[in-house]
Amino acid sequence: MTILVLNSGSSSFKFAVYRSVEPDTGAPREPVEMLRGQVHGLPDSQVMVWRAEGLHRGEVALPAPADQRKALQEVLEQLQAESLIDRVEAVGHRVVHGGEALVAPHLVDASALALMESLAPLAPLHQPHCLAGIRAMAAIAPEVPQVACFDTAFHATQPPLHSTMALPVTWRDRGVRRYGFHGLSFEWIAQQLPALLGDGADGRIIVAHLGSGASVCGMRERRSVRTTMGLSTLDGLVMSTRPGVTDIGVALFALEELGLDVAMLRRGLYHESGLLGLSGISGDMRVLEASDDPRARFAIDLFCQRAAQEIASTAVALGGCDAIVFTAGIGEHSAAVRAAIAGLLRWMGARID
Repeated sequence: MTILVLNSGSSSFKFAVYRSVEPDTGAPREPVEMLRGQVHGLPDSQVMVWRAEGLHRGEVALPAPADQRKALQEVLEQLQAESLIDRVEAVGHRVVHGGEALVAPHLVDASALALMESLAPLAPLHQPHCLAGIRAMAAIAPEVPQVACFDTAFHATQPPLHSTMALPVTWRDRGVRRYGFHGLSFEWIAQQLPALLGDGADGRIIVAHLGSGASVCGMRERRSVRTTMGLSTLDGLVMSTRPGVTDIGVALFALEELGLDVAMLRRGLYHESGLLGLSGISGDMRVLEASDDPRARFAIDLFCQRAAQEIASTAVALGGCDAIVFTAGIGEHSAAVRAAIAGLLRWMGARID
């Protein structure tokens, strides 16, 4: 079976192709990645980059302008023309929010799609684009089954002590709770832990997913116990353009005293806060690290301070910490950020290995 996996964004999408049968015998096997790539710059200057068998195949310009459906169709046609795939038999999608009902991979049907659409206000930066990828594939090949995998699902194991918000019961009855995100990333890390830590893999592990979006997850027995994002993707750590933990009264003040309407408030919280709001320069950590502007330095310092605080509070939830894992763009590529966070946590025994 040939499986296409899509991770759809606002102006780009990543894709990978897996095969789950032996090519000669047709016997089932664990899916093996055959190639991966990305289309970016939609809708104007799309470029496709893919690799097959470890070879980088360069950049290929796609016809412009193109929406996601046209770009995806072009990708499939070019991969088929190069004999890299024959036909797609199933599609898997990363979907950010599954709510309370969708806590495992789910075959996409009309009811599941409607439920995912209803959750879009809780993840407006991501959910609409995830669903656009599903619709694009349905338009291209309606006969191909599609499966949605949810970033929230990994955190379904959180106990009520860590998933419940101290809000009116009538709100909580409507699904207001801490869901958490980046679950597919955390789940992958959990799968790798035995190879890295041996018997320690089932201990008290804290994973810091530090990218343009950022969150911390505390695991015990490789299951989520506590995570820093909540109902939406705004809570927790300072992010590229999102504020993280913020006094709810700020939103009331903005509406009542600053004259913002709901759309302006949403834009400010999702697009104008975080590293960008702190520095006034950029939400990109690489740009800030290269800058000698003191505002950039302050933004980085606050990012690290808040990350350390959230790791420490997660250690309280776990009753200690046996290992800290850094992942995602900043977590993997910024040694300075890792060192700064570890330095702030030296009191609890943190050190870079």
